[in-house]
Amino acid sequence: MPKFSIFILLFVFFFSFFGNYFYALDAYTLHADSILVAPSFDNFLGTDRLGRDILARLMEGGKVSLIIGVGSAFIASFIGLIFGSMAGYFRGTVDKAFIVIVDLFLTFPTFFLLLALVSYVNASSIVLIIIISITGWMTTARLIRSESFKITSQPYIKILNIAKVSKIKILFKYYAPILAPIYFVSFTFGVGGAILAESGLSFLGLGIVAPQMSWGTILSSGKDVVEIAWWVSFFPGLMIFLVTFSLINISNYLQQLTNQKQIQN
Repeated sequence: MPKFSIFILLFVFFFSFFGNYFYALDAYTLHADSILVAPSFDNFLGTDRLGRDILARLMEGGKVSLIIGVGSAFIASFIGLIFGSMAGYFRGTVDKAFIVIVDLFLTFPTFFLLLALVSYVNASSIVLIIIISITGWMTTARLIRSESFKITSQPYIKILNIAKVSKIKILFKYYAPILAPIYFVSFTFGVGGAILAESGLSFLGLGIVAPQMSWGTILSSGKDVVEIAWWVSFFPGLMIFLVTFSLINISNYLQQLTNQKQIQN
């Protein structure tokens, strides 16, 4: 069990959503006399170019980054689960249409597809969740499809089809429990990928728009002063790294459990 990774994620969650109850400084307040102040007892993680407290901004930005990451991963994994299981169960025309759609999406590099979509709309949390979901469901869908093919070939599924059991009942009662581990692995990977995607877009100025903030926008705001104020970019980058690294460790653990279960079966 990756206990340390789970602890980090819990800490980041409480830090982002409940930290402002214990830390008095506001994330939006400007302090003209405290511009680019290094970490100190007054400002534990220093201030940015407008004198705003970095620690308070990390808390506020963490809410947006985590919401976008979890929301995007949930929707993308759910879309992949639905499409992949339908392709593996119905096969035939449905599977051929699935392959065409997936290949069409995979024709374009994911990040460039993100850039193309975001450039035509005003980015917000909801918009980014939708766009990242649209561009991130294909890998999960292909994994689910492959596993669904194996399930469909099982004798008990053929017997259920002969008995004319409802297809929806078969999918939810017999497919869902077996496919759940793959879904959760894809979900944990997806959260990290979505946070990185949002951070990359915000770093390029195509993500969250002020006055909203995310770890990506905070990181971007420090790129011009990194030589004289390293803390402005370092701490949001550290938060992104910790969350992504922890999610990868948890995903690897879940993948190992899934593989062991398949070997035992």
